[in-house]
Amino acid sequence: MAYEVRLQYLKLPTLSYRRIRGDMIERYKIITGKYDSDCGLSLYLRSDIVYASTTRGNKFKLVHQHCKYDLRKHYFTNRVVPIWNSLPNDVVMADNINLFKNHLDKFWSSCEFVYSYTAQPFGTASVK
Repeated sequence: MAYEVRLQYLKLPTLSYRRIRGDMIERYKIITGKYDSDCGLSLYLRSDIVYASTTRGNKFKLVHQHCKYDLRKHYFTNRVVPIWNSLPNDVVMADNINLFKNHLDKFWSSCEFVYSYTAQPFGTASVK
């Protein structure tokens, strides 16, 4: 059996999906204050910088920072921005971590990139 067929048969997501899911969980912990606010990560909410409309995307949209070098482009603070901004409000506004995980899994349950290592998640050009 091919890799993707085995994953679907066993109902196991790909490694890239698990990495992206882990990044989203860490981002949720940062935005809800589960970590120390002085952790040194520079994640800026769009509403903190400019007046942002909440009609598209979620309430906690992030600002994508300009990077001169490729090394910084794949750093956590830039890697999570397009995927996080594509999540709906009911996912990012979850009351606790377990509820966030459940909403995230439900939102992504019909997505192609869960069992396919060649498919790309929302708003990304490549998965590293």
